[in-house]
Amino acid sequence: MSKVLVAYFSTRGITADAAKKIAAAAGGTLCEIKPETEYSDADLDWRDKSSRSSVEMQHKELRPAILPTDVNIAEFDVLFLGFPIWWYTAPTIVNTFLESYNFDGKRIILFATSGSSGFGSALADLKKSVSNTAKIEEGTVVHGTQSAEEWEKWVKTLSI
Repeated sequence: MSKVLVAYFSTRGITADAAKKIAAAAGGTLCEIKPETEYSDADLDWRDKSSRSSVEMQHKELRPAILPTDVNIAEFDVLFLGFPIWWYTAPTIVNTFLESYNFDGKRIILFATSGSSGFGSALADLKKSVSNTAKIEEGTVVHGTQSAEEWEKWVKTLSI
């Protein structure tokens, strides 16, 4: 059986809730991707072109600093990687996470939360941040919340 890590970035708690349910369903360890500087409500105002999140997403090369994680990534075979969809992709802080650790040979399954959009360019954008030996794949995007039972059903379809 694979050893599972569920890493996630969440600003409003929706992705965190999903990550906790996935970790329970998969018997995984939780790992929050924490920004060095927390995002304020003003930072997350997508209508303001000068807000922190808007600037980061306009300049895809930016890598917001993260706090070090307390888990040893090398111990895990499978990584569920969760994030909210921002501008039809993953927030660039997720790239920071992927570029900060070695994911060679690991299976990375994406999950995302969104008000209405799908993955957009998230898979292609995130593939650029891992080695060719990492197996990164789209998992699911949820609009709103799902029950623990729904997450458990989804996890069972993945053969982990």
